[in-house]
Amino acid sequence: MKINQYEIIIINLDPTIGRKIKKTRPCVVVSPNEMNYNLRTVVIAPLTTTLKKYPSRIQIEFQEMKGMVAIDQIRTVDKQRIMKVFGNLNYNEIKGIKRIFEETYVK
Repeated sequence: MKINQYEIIIINLDPTIGRKIKKTRPCVVVSPNEMNYNLRTVVIAPLTTTLKKYPSRIQIEFQEMKGMVAIDQIRTVDKQRIMKVFGNLNYNEIKGIKRIFEETYVK
């Protein structure tokens, strides 16, 4: 399965332990394509419809639904968990994710 960076996918995140975002849900692929094409895993950031203004989250709109990309919940998952590919983020959303990554992880 060819998965691209910044695609929105439906993925089964169960089982999880603790405060991680759970269940089957949309996620954004944040790993670069070189990794996505050559490894059996992808790095994802789950989407949540809980619209809280955390500095590590960015609001997006996809298929007329509002949600937030939870950069603070990134994780690596096996591609076997992917159930469906939906589409891509737009340019401004990608730019926002890159900004939050830099602010959060590259100081």
